[in-house]
Parts: sequence; C-alpha cells; structure tokens
Amino acid sequence: MPKPKPKPMTDTPASSRWDSEVRMLALIATCVSVTAFLAYFQRGEVPLYGDAVGHMNIARRVFDSKTPGLLQLGTVWLPLPHLLMIPFIVSREMWQRGVGGSIPSMVAYVLGVVGMFRLVRGTLFRSPALDRASRLAAWTAALVYGANPNLIYMQATAMGESLYLAFFIWAVVYFGEAVRGDGKALTKCGLCLSAACLTRYDGWFLAMAMAAVVVLRGLLGRSNAKVSGFQPARTAIVKFVLIVAFAPALWFAYNGIVYRNPLEFENGPYSAKAIEQRTQSANNPGHPGRGNLLVAGLYFLKSGQGNVAENEWLQRACVLLVIAGIAAVAFAKQVFKRTTAGPSTFQPWPLLFLLIPLPFYTLSVAYGGVPIFIPAWYPFSHYNVRYGLQLLPAFGASLALLVYLVGQSEWRSRLRLACLLGVFALVIASYTSVWQAGPTCLQEAQINMRTRNQLEGQLAVWLQRLPPDSTLLMYLGDHVGAVQRAGIPLRRVINEGNHRVWKQPADSDGLWERALADPEQYADYVVASEGDVVWQAVQGRHLRELVELHVTGQARAILYRAR
Repeated sequence: MPKPKPKPMTDTPASSRWDSEVRMLALIATCVSVTAFLAYFQRGEVPLYGDAVGHMNIARRVFDSKTPGLLQLGTVWLPLPHLLMIPFIVSREMWQRGVGGSIPSMVAYVLGVVGMFRLVRGTLFRSPALDRASRLAAWTAALVYGANPNLIYMQATAMGESLYLAFFIWAVVYFGEAVRGDGKALTKCGLCLSAACLTRYDGWFLAMAMAAVVVLRGLLGRSNAKVSGFQPARTAIVKFVLIVAFAPALWFAYNGIVYRNPLEFENGPYSAKAIEQRTQSANNPGHPGRGNLLVAGLYFLKSGQGNVAENEWLQRACVLLVIAGIAAVAFAKQVFKRTTAGPSTFQPWPLLFLLIPLPFYTLSVAYGGVPIFIPAWYPFSHYNVRYGLQLLPAFGASLALLVYLVGQSEWRSRLRLACLLGVFALVIASYTSVWQAGPTCLQEAQINMRTRNQLEGQLAVWLQRLPPDSTLLMYLGDHVGAVQRAGIPLRRVINEGNHRVWKQPADSDGLWERALADPEQYADYVVASEGDVVWQAVQGRHLRELVELHVTGQARAILYRAR
C-alpha cells in the first residue's frame, strides 16, 4: 500500500499570527508598565498628583468612613475609576502607599496598547498579500502609543487618563468592526462608550457623536436605496442608543436624587465653573482661551504637542506627520483598489473619531471653565497639560497610516526604507527629548504639588504620633494626603462627607455639622488649615494648640487637642 504523500507546508494562518503578536505585545506592554511603576514608586512620584490622592480616598471612604456607602462617591468626578480601585485599596498598606490606585491604570495601559494594534490591524488588513504592510502599521500604532513617556508616567498613577484612553480606543475598535459587518461589535462599542461615560466627561461627547452617526446611517439607509456601506438595523440602533444613554442618565439620576440637582456636577460648588468663578478677580480676569474658541483650540493642540515632543521643531514636525497621515487615507483607498478584490471593505473613516478630543476640549476651555496652562505660552506654567494625551491615539493612528502608505507604495525599495526610517527616527527623537527634559505630566505634578506634598508630609508625621484610637475633626478636601500617609483609617476622621447631602443647604443633624458646632464633644484632635471651615469653627474656642505648620505657598495648618 503506497504511503500517503505529505501535505505541503503552508504558512501559519494570518489569524494565528495576529493572536501570537497580540500576546507578545501584551507581554511587552505589561513589562513596560510594571517597570515604570516600580521606578516611579521608588522615587516617590506615584502619588504626586493631588487628584490621584483624591481619587484613592474617594474610593476608600466608600467602605472606610464614619458614614460609609456609595453616597461617598460624591459628585463632579465620575464613579467608575473609584469603583475599580476599591478591591485594590481594601488593603491598608496598598492604600497608604498609593499602590492600589495605580493597578487599574496599569491594566488599562496594556489594554490601550493592544487596542491600538487591533484598531489599525482591523482597518488595514484584508489578505495575506497585505500582511507585511498592515503588520508594520499595526505595530507602529501600538509602539507610538505605548512608548509615550507621559502616558508611561500617568499609567503608573491613580489618575484617570490611562483608563479613559483604553475605553476610548476600544470603542473606536468595535465601531470600526461594526462598520465592516460584525453584527455583535456595535453592542460591544456601546458597552465601551458607557464605561467611558462613567470615567470622564470626554466620553459623553464621544458617545453623542457615535450615536448620531449610527442613527443617521440607519435612517439614510432606509430612506435612500442608493446609500451603501454601514446600515445598522433598527433593533441594533435602539439597543446601542439605550446602552450609551444609560451611563449619563444614571449620573443625572444620582445627582438629582442625592443632591436635589441633576446638574450638580456641572453647576454645583465643586464644579469647574464654580471653581473658575471663585478664582476670578480684577487681577485675574480668566484663563487663556476663555470665551475664545480659536485660542482655546490652540492651547489644547499645544498641550498635545508637549506630550509627544519637548523641542519646538520636533513638535512641528510631529504635527506635519499627523497631517500627512490623515491625508494618506485618500491615497490608501487607491492602494486597496489595486491590491484587493473588494476595495469597498476599506472603511478608514471611523478613525476620525480619534479626533473627537479636539472639539471637546476646545469647547471645555472656552466655555466650560477648564483652563490649560503650558510652559511655552502665557502664563508660562503647567496646569492640565496632561489633557493633551487625549490626542495620542490620533497621533499613533496617523503615523501608522503613513507607514502603511509608504510600505505599499510603488516607490523604489531604498526610498521606501529611507522614508520609514525617517518617520521612526523622528518619533524616537521626539520621545527622547521628552525623557531628557522629563515628562511634562510629571513636571506638572512636581511643580504644582510640591509645597502641598511638603505640608502633608510634615502633618503626617505628627498625625502618626496620635493615639491609635483617637478621633480627628478635619476638612479632607485640601489635605487628605496627610491622613493617607499617616495610615489613619478614614473612619477615625470626621469630615465633610459625614452628612446627608440632600439636606440643603446644610444638614443640621449631620455628624459633620454637629462636630463643627462642638468639636470638644465629638473629636479628640482637630486639624485646621487657615481659612477652611474647621479653622472658622475653632476660632475663639481656646483649644490647646499642639503644633503649627508653615510651608511657603500653603495655608498654615494647626493641630489642636480638643479633649
């Protein structure tokens, strides 16, 4: 009986190669994430941002408070980042050291890197003949995103940038897959959008834009037979809109029920507009870009440039590359016509959603009370420079499209190689300049929080000396980091969160109000910062002063013994 002929050797299926590359990319991103966290943690730079400390302690007080519960989530800041932190800060040590707050950001960083790879891969890959160019473009997008020094720092902290970017990227990934015919992808996109809406208000703008496109495409498809391409079914549209609308509706309801004002996060005393109004004066009429869309947009674009390059010429070169990458979409369409049997399947337009941060932050700076200060422009300082990171996915995708176009062009091989090397050299030079000068997001935290962290460090030393069962009266909105550093459970601190917020304008029977009226009866020790409500409450009560702390640039803090 003749032996069967061996089957001819075939290449590994494209899907298998993609899966193996995704696993490799996830491993690389994990190593970068953990290594960066350990480096910043060793230097004490993980809890530098005051907002990062605030996020961790909002999450902590949900279960560690004199009045624990979900109402401790507060308003203004959306709840999902805090809810994700809770399992990791149950440990007192992980909370005190700030480790627990970083874990969700680190996981999101890895997911974001993988998402950039899948986004570009899904947009460009059509057949094994295109495998090399599309693989190179997908790796370019992932590496440009994942190697950014500012993102690498932010993912090591409890800040929400890394988490939101992951939801943002995957929402665009699934939207693109829905456009290409995946029936289940639109639901996945809606779930990512809902999570994004519970993470940052950027997600609300993105959700409205995507929902508008889905509805319009559905309506046009039914009213005009000539319309081709993405035409979702009516049931899919309704399901998508309901999923997307759930998160904002939930937040409106929460604010309405708890604070008696559905727009508490927008116009309440802790909102961005209220803070802007309190800081305005005759000498401070407002931040640059206030009421001016053009100036506001320029400041946001400049903050985006500062997150990818330190040198001004490198920043301009990066902008030119992005513009070239966007223009490359039209040429890429022609490439698909030459190299694939179905050019209509090439649908790059969902990538335009990556530019959504531009109109959102332009409107926010101009009319939303959100200032952005950059060191190169007036007032020559750092404030909210980190918002520029929202343009990083657009930067990575644009360069990936440019790399794909060059790789698929009919130019001579040496010219193609020279162009590709030029693009990669520019990215390497840009990121190197950021590493040399220090990530601008890290500089922002170091400059703005230096004196505050000094005061909290000194105060924490004194708080650690107090008896372990003593009770504190303290306004935590300013210096909760001192309590965290000292490792004092929040259930031992009477603070502004210990009252019923639906009792307006104040809860006369609330623990916080009663303690302010009679500190000696409710607290063993009192921490008062000059000007805060506790300071005002203890004036004239002749409490015993234990220590008075002075740090330049901060209101003096006094530790009293109440009883």
